[in-house]
Amino acid sequence: MVFSLPLASTGPAVGAEIPLWLSAPFGLLLLLIATMPLSPPRVKHYWDGYYHLVAVGLGMVVVLFYLMKISSGGDAVVHTLGEYFSFIALVGSLFVVAGGIHLKVKGEATPLENIVFLIVGALVANVIGTTGASMVLIRPWIRMNKIRISPYHVVFFIFIVSNVGGALTPVGDPPLFLGYLRGVPFFWLVEHVILQWLVTLGMVLAAFWAFDARSFARMPARLQHEAEQADTWRFDGLVNVPLLLVIIGAVLLPERYFLREAVMLGAALASFYLTPKTVHAENHFSFGPIKEVAWLFAGIFLTMLPALGYLAAHGQEFGFNGPLPYYFASGALSSVLDNAPTYANFFQLAQTTAAVPDTATLLASHPLFIIGVSLGSVFFGAMTYIGNGPNFMVKSIAHDAGVHCPTFFGYIFKYSLPILLPILALTGWLFLR
Repeated sequence: MVFSLPLASTGPAVGAEIPLWLSAPFGLLLLLIATMPLSPPRVKHYWDGYYHLVAVGLGMVVVLFYLMKISSGGDAVVHTLGEYFSFIALVGSLFVVAGGIHLKVKGEATPLENIVFLIVGALVANVIGTTGASMVLIRPWIRMNKIRISPYHVVFFIFIVSNVGGALTPVGDPPLFLGYLRGVPFFWLVEHVILQWLVTLGMVLAAFWAFDARSFARMPARLQHEAEQADTWRFDGLVNVPLLLVIIGAVLLPERYFLREAVMLGAALASFYLTPKTVHAENHFSFGPIKEVAWLFAGIFLTMLPALGYLAAHGQEFGFNGPLPYYFASGALSSVLDNAPTYANFFQLAQTTAAVPDTATLLASHPLFIIGVSLGSVFFGAMTYIGNGPNFMVKSIAHDAGVHCPTFFGYIFKYSLPILLPILALTGWLFLR
């Protein structure tokens, strides 16, 4: 989710001093995020009004313990706040710039057109990142399917564009960028995981086709005929294209003095004032979705500190000795934790387990270890709304546009567990045994 080095170096020292109960605020926050939208109207009204205080309050429980009881706790908190600022600067700036881009489509998309769109989205995710691709493409995706937009359209968009698609380059997903910073060559993943990517993407697209073809077949004949007519595309907000490239390029800038975050926020400010008001109106642009993401992820970043610290301290006790355990373990934790520090900790664990001095030796002697960690961290980020930063943002934008989205548990039990998990398990069985 973020583009700075996580707690891999300080984690073990911190983790040794962390009591198990300190992970309770993280579990409670996840439970509230999952259940409050399903609560009675009066309770939900209070949650909508005070969720930001709840999220920050639970985070402060962890912060106070770290500052008062843990020797290096202050460094851990400062580091996490820096990661959060990087995360919200990236997601927020992409949200604003993408909100100034409007793709107009006439007609209704057929299943084949939807498949092509998702393939393009998966490819684009490797160029401008899963976050960038998600922010740019979610609104056109909703408009393309406006007549029969359903929860599964949002879910499979998250599966493919927000996660699985971005597994080929360091720009594609933040965990892979951390690997690049640690010495994994830029095109190493393209050379080593292209087949796994194609097979996984193909299986997810096949599952989507089964849903979408059935939905399309149930449309009245008149609407089917309209959908089969040639689409007319129109692009508004051209000024935001170079600003989008500025944000993506800023990812590669040095970390010092928050230079990259300043460039991102500057691009967002320029976009907001240079975009014609008619484009914002057509996109129904508001700051509501980014406000929700900012507050909830502030609590998530702070409350997950103990869980990541424990992983860094005790990861070697789990006895991972093959690529398949790394794939499933990094994937399981990336489903509910920030997948960037999860990747970094398992990357370090793989290097320690293989007893090699550097990344080059690790890639030469145990390439499947890194493939397992990379694919697990990226693919399994789609298992929940909070597994990867774009997921919750896509859900918020879709909800803000009036689309009925699955609940937290509905997403997991109706789609992730019965559809995505078997596909990802088959990928592991085929390529990482």
